[in-house]
Amino acid sequence: MDSFLGAQLKLMPEMSDLLQKRYRILQTIQLTKGIGRRVLGEQLSLTERETRKELDALRTQGLIEVSREGASITAEGNEVLTELKEVVRLWSGRSQMELMLKKYLNIKDVIIVPGNVDNDTNTSMLLSQEAAKYLESILLNEHIIAVTGGSTIASISHAMTESSRWKDLLFIAARGGVGKDVRLQANTIASLFASKMNGSYRTLYIPDRLSEEAYMTMKKEPFIQEMMDLYERTNIIIHGIGDALEMAKRRNSSDEEIELLRSRGAVSESFGYYFNNQGEAVHHIRTIGVQLNQLQHIEHLLAVAGGAKKANALISYFKQAPLQTVLVTDEGAANEMMKVIQKNI
Repeated sequence: MDSFLGAQLKLMPEMSDLLQKRYRILQTIQLTKGIGRRVLGEQLSLTERETRKELDALRTQGLIEVSREGASITAEGNEVLTELKEVVRLWSGRSQMELMLKKYLNIKDVIIVPGNVDNDTNTSMLLSQEAAKYLESILLNEHIIAVTGGSTIASISHAMTESSRWKDLLFIAARGGVGKDVRLQANTIASLFASKMNGSYRTLYIPDRLSEEAYMTMKKEPFIQEMMDLYERTNIIIHGIGDALEMAKRRNSSDEEIELLRSRGAVSESFGYYFNNQGEAVHHIRTIGVQLNQLQHIEHLLAVAGGAKKANALISYFKQAPLQTVLVTDEGAANEMMKVIQKNI
């Protein structure tokens, strides 16, 4: 199959660009459900004439319908997207880039979706869909799944297929609260996953950061000891990876702490640990939750993060990430990571 597609590209190299463009248009229409021509063109950086031409072609082929409410995908259009998914991955170069990043980052797998979350909201939806699809593929009855906070992880819960086919799933908060938005905290996200997957959930209603005295006291509490036992028995962890300084500001860190992170070269953050370019933990906030040393024995680690701006943070974190990690990211981050990697070779 690959050799056949390669032969086609050699004969008609322009076919790849046209296929990818129409696939992206169809995919955007599927995600947005009733998008207008003007907005579609702006999102995909197409001229008005080009947008009209491509929409007419897709409508003639019966893949979309166009009404006053905008363009919407047909059942046949959905089938075409499914059938062409692997072909487009191969022709776009994402398949090869996934293999290269998997080898360089030394992790189980890398999944790349088209686009860049920094400037395309539809890419966030694609990230969520791919992460949800992967999660559903590894879930088993009686699994314990720990989730961190943030908008990216929250959106995965919305992308999950509502189902009761799994039994006795337990979703737990991997940490206490971060930031002021309760909707994006691990406790809330754990409950969202549980409601979608017919599971139960356990919360951790404590501050994300604690004084040494409070930390030592809280560790002795029975419900904290119970949560720590659950972390030891967790099968899957779903987490994000953040830019170090951005995460510090989100936690309302003091000017002194932010300056400390700068002086130590902090680049990335995950699980309350800050890492430098070499992947070394240079700072750690005192918190109750999943600890770095617990990650090694977790069966499945699903990291989800995208955007070109996060490329350095991703490379930093994966210098020390466990081998069993699967990264779901986007082309924006992947392309920037490849640039950094090639400079360092």
